[in-house]
Amino acid sequence: MKKDFIFNEINKIKGVGPQLSKYLKKRKIEKIKDIILNLPYSETDRSKIYKLNELEVGKIQSIKVKVKKLNFPRIRNLPNKIICEDETGKIDIVYFNSREGYLRKLFPINSWIIISGKVNYFNKKYQITNPDYVTKLENQDYVVKSIPKYNLTKGINEKKYRSISEQIIKNIPIIDDWLNKNFIDENNLMGWNESITKLHNSKDSQDNNSSSFRRIVFDELCANFLILSENRKRIRKKKIPKKLDKKYSDTIIKKLPFELTNSQKVVLDEINKDLMSENRMFRIIQGDVGSGKTIVSLLAIVNVLKSGYQCALMGPTEILAKQHFELSKKVLRSKDIKIEFLTGKTDYKDRKKILTNIANGKTNLLIGTHALFQKKINFKKLGLVVIDEQHKFGVKQRSELAKKGGNECDVLLMSATPIPRTMMMSLYGDMDISKISEKPLKRKKIITLSKPEKKINELWPFIKKQIEIGNQVFWVCPLIEKSAFLDYSSAKKKFEIIENKFKNKVGLIHGNLEKNEKHKILKNFLEKKISILVSTTVIEVGIDFPNANLIIIENANKFGLAQLHQLRGRVGRGEKQGTCILLFKDGLSKNAVKRIKILKDSDDGFFIAEEDLKLRGFGDLIGYQQSGIKNFRFADPVNHEDLFKLAENYVKNISNEVNEKKYSFLLKLFDKAEIININEI
Repeated sequence: MKKDFIFNEINKIKGVGPQLSKYLKKRKIEKIKDIILNLPYSETDRSKIYKLNELEVGKIQSIKVKVKKLNFPRIRNLPNKIICEDETGKIDIVYFNSREGYLRKLFPINSWIIISGKVNYFNKKYQITNPDYVTKLENQDYVVKSIPKYNLTKGINEKKYRSISEQIIKNIPIIDDWLNKNFIDENNLMGWNESITKLHNSKDSQDNNSSSFRRIVFDELCANFLILSENRKRIRKKKIPKKLDKKYSDTIIKKLPFELTNSQKVVLDEINKDLMSENRMFRIIQGDVGSGKTIVSLLAIVNVLKSGYQCALMGPTEILAKQHFELSKKVLRSKDIKIEFLTGKTDYKDRKKILTNIANGKTNLLIGTHALFQKKINFKKLGLVVIDEQHKFGVKQRSELAKKGGNECDVLLMSATPIPRTMMMSLYGDMDISKISEKPLKRKKIITLSKPEKKINELWPFIKKQIEIGNQVFWVCPLIEKSAFLDYSSAKKKFEIIENKFKNKVGLIHGNLEKNEKHKILKNFLEKKISILVSTTVIEVGIDFPNANLIIIENANKFGLAQLHQLRGRVGRGEKQGTCILLFKDGLSKNAVKRIKILKDSDDGFFIAEEDLKLRGFGDLIGYQQSGIKNFRFADPVNHEDLFKLAENYVKNISNEVNEKKYSFLLKLFDKAEIININEI
């Protein structure tokens, strides 16, 4: 059997018709490989045969009984009943909506059979309703054992799924392993075929340090690093080095109302070296909230503009892009530099004019949202693209973006999302990484306080005083559960309470709001038309609200540490003192107390992300899933730190001799092949 069997559609398997395919699709099982990668999360213990006088209500148990009587009522809606016994008692086996002929075949009178299912008690008698398994004694080995338990959706029963899974696992062709035996043995791994069989037929899938589980983790990480390595090679091609005259950027630096931190100077130097090199730049600036990434990118932009190229700066939202536009006009004050602003909302007449100016080179710097990269937009000589809050882009988008810019275009990405060290290379391995680790010198450390929610009334005088001295307030409402309505109703309730105390000074943002309405409220807050903003959503990362100096976060223990730190960074952006108040309910867990202490003691987002990872584990990091960072199915940066390093080094060592054909099976297995267009096996 060929190995491409693994990539066939699931309906090629015997017993999988259109209806079952539909149910499997709900579990994201569309191909045979998806069954292979859907590991059992537990086991159902059917390994012991119980006497009828040993049964326990509510438990799944296996019994060996003799069929005594079949009862098929002629009244509609009454169940069919099979009376069975052993030497210790009697039991009813009950079926709803089952055909008489089918049951007569399954339960021959006076024959001994094995039954396995959930035990109930009804009318002073044990019964099993619609048992999971009924089989002859000679087939008992198939039933009487620990059976793997899979996450299933409505419409698929364990028995049916098990028969499909077993059929597939038995028929997996022998794959030529991409790892050699010495490497496998030295690193406590296992051969690929053996590992898959073990993961589906033992408790290995529940032990993330078993040799078979470590093997699948290593494969997943390898696929990830291979793609990043390949992407890096494809992007960092040769280009004409840019000739930089830094006189103008030096003049701008001298006129800034603040001094650049050492960290900013180092990062700017790294970018300038890339711009002047013979290889295209593909670099990310990792910087904590408010560390001054944007000013560094603008200084890099001016150097590129002065060397005769155009630049583009893209923000994730219109309001953030508009802020970049306003800041660039203040910073890059020159008659020689024409800056334009373009979003999806730009009217047709202005848009047409902007497109003409870009094409003929009159516009030097274009700032806007993702509208910048539509097909109709053609730059005359694009030399640098800067993208803010890049975590919204995956590897495929990064690759396409680099193509859009052309061969002479350098790419600079920025992110304020703190990433734990273990994950940095697994996310950004196709890029060079620059890190701004210092805060601006004049920026005061945000005071972080915690308070029980029952003492909320003590806050009102403090809020009143803040508003009187011209400060604005963010009030972030609790995350109740995954329900837009409940989150909305809780925020609306809070809005009404606060509006009652501060008439006409409060705005409300929630998930049900239209984009335009949300934008309008944020604009009102930015223009100081309202003093308090109640929100259920995380306030846009990167947007500068210079007068917002107090943030109150309800139910703070429901947020991840990294998320709380991001929220806290919305305030204290100017020279005034910022304050963050964490409200919490009584009875905090030890972990929650530790997390609040870490947040109070540190304002280093990278340290906080590391600590959050240690305390909560990768699977529980609220916020990572939403921001697209949690992109591993099996690998866990906490439990598999050694494998992250091992996979990274493995790919580095083979990067010059990567045989795409050799690794294409691995890339297709983890849905990575299409990113770099590997189509053949």
